Amino acid sequence: MAQRDHAANQLNHWKETNEVSNRATNLHGIPVASVTTSLTVGKRGPILLQDTALVEHLAQFDRERIPERVVHAKGAAAFGYFEVTHDISKYTKAKVFDTIGKKTDIAIRFSTVGGENGSADTVRDPRGFAVKFYTEDGNWDLVGNNTPIFFIRDPFLFPSFIHTQKRNPQTHLKDADMFWDFISLRPETTHQVSFLFSDRGIPDGHRHMNGYGSHTFKLVNAQGQPIYCKFHMKTDQGIKNLPVSNADSLSQTDPDYGIRDLFNAIATKDYPSWSFKIQVMTLEQAEKFKWNPFDVTKIWPHSEFPLIPVGKLVLNRNATNYFAEVEQLAFSPANMVPGVEPSPDKMLQGRLFSYTDTHRHRLGPNYAQIPVNCPLARPHTYTRDGFASADRHQGGAPNYFPNSFNGPHEDPEGVASVYVASGDVHREDTSGDDNFSQVSNFWTNVLNTEERKRLAANIGGHLKNASEVIRERTIANFTQVNAEYGQLIREAINVTHN
Repeated sequence: MAQRDHAANQLNHWKETNEVSNRATNLHGIPVASVTTSLTVGKRGPILLQDTALVEHLAQFDRERIPERVVHAKGAAAFGYFEVTHDISKYTKAKVFDTIGKKTDIAIRFSTVGGENGSADTVRDPRGFAVKFYTEDGNWDLVGNNTPIFFIRDPFLFPSFIHTQKRNPQTHLKDADMFWDFISLRPETTHQVSFLFSDRGIPDGHRHMNGYGSHTFKLVNAQGQPIYCKFHMKTDQGIKNLPVSNADSLSQTDPDYGIRDLFNAIATKDYPSWSFKIQVMTLEQAEKFKWNPFDVTKIWPHSEFPLIPVGKLVLNRNATNYFAEVEQLAFSPANMVPGVEPSPDKMLQGRLFSYTDTHRHRLGPNYAQIPVNCPLARPHTYTRDGFASADRHQGGAPNYFPNSFNGPHEDPEGVASVYVASGDVHREDTSGDDNFSQVSNFWTNVLNTEERKRLAANIGGHLKNASEVIRERTIANFTQVNAEYGQLIREAINVTHN
C-alpha cells in the first residue's frame, strides 16, 4: 500500500495520540447508552418522544451548518507567529512592531473569492489572504488578497460586482454575460482583470503566492506623526502558478488541493513563511502623487516607493478542528490597533462596516467571544448580553458609563490621529479616471511575450461565451491599454470559435 500523506492519515494519528476511548455523553455530559439504536415500543414499534438522546442528536445535526461567507466561502487556515526583523518605530507606535525579535501569534486564512464552499481550489479567481495578529493591544486584522489591487474603487459597486461573479438569478448558472457586462461597463476593473487572467490568476496552492493589504492605510508613530502605508507579504517559497490544463485536471481529481497542500506541508514541518514589508508615502507626497493614492485599483510604483523590510510570518500549526478554528475564524479591517489607522480609501471605508456586519450575521453578535477570535487580554466593554454570550456578562461590573464604581476607563492610547477633511458633500463619479496607464505598464514592462499571449488567450477563452456587443465593448477597453492586447484577445476568440 502506498504511503499516505498526513491529511489522509489524520484519523490514525488521532488514535495514536488518544489511546483511551472516552464514554459517549450528550451535550450536557450525561452518559448515552447507545448511539446506534432508537428507543422503540417493541422491535417494530414507534419511537418514543422520551428518547431525548435521539432528539438531541437529530436536532443538533439539523443545525450543524451556518451561513457560508458570501465571498471567500472556501478556504484554509493555519496558525503561527510574526517575528519583527527590522525597526519601523519611526513610522508606527504599534506594539506588534516595537522590538526586533519580538514574536506575535498569528492566524492566516487563505480563500478563493467567488466560489461556494464546495468549489475547487484551483479555479481562476483572486485569493483572499487575511492575517490576524493576536497583539497585546488587541487583535489586528490585515484582510487582503493575493493581488495588490482590486476591481473597483467604490464600495457601492461591491454587491453588484459579486453578483456577477456568482450565479444567474434564474438559471442558477455562472453567466459570461453578467461577468463581462459589468467588467466592460466599469473600466477601472481592467487592471485587476489583467492580473486575474495572467499566470498568477491560478496560484499553485496557498503557499506559493504573495499577500497584500491592498488598501492604503495610515501609520502613526509615538510622536503622533502620520504616514500612509501599504502592506506586502512576499512568499519565501517562491511564486508558483498552475498551468490551465493542470488546474482543470486538479479541479476534478483533487478539488481541495490547496487545503491539502497547506495541511501536509505544516504536518511535515515544512513551515511556509512570508517576508512582511511595507511601502510608505508622506502626506505631502500623497498630495502631489500623479494618481489618487487611495485608489485600490492602482499600485504605488516600487521605483518611487520601495519596499521596506519589517519581519516574517511563519505558519507552524494546523487547526485542530476546521469548524472551530477556520469556519468560525472572523476577520474585519475595522480591527486596527493603536499605530495603524484607516486612510480615505473608499473601499476600505466600506469594508470597515461590512466585514464586521457579516460576522454578526453568520456567527452572532458575540462572535468575538468564540475562542479563535478572542484577543489575548479579556475585553472590558460596556456592551452586554445577546445571543450566545459566554463571557459571564463581565460579572458585576457596571454596564454604564460614566460610573463611580471602577468600571473600565477611557484609554488615551486609543485616540486616533487628528486630520483635516474638507470639501463639498456629493457623490463622486470616478469611472472617467485614468484606468489604463498602469495596466499598459503591466502589459509592456512586466509581462514577457509568452505571458502576454497566455493572458490574451485566457481572456479570449472566457470572453468568447459572452454576447457579441459585450465582447466588442470589452475588447475596446483592452485596446485602450495596448492595441496588441485587444488584437490578441480578438484572435483568441476567433480561434476558439473556429
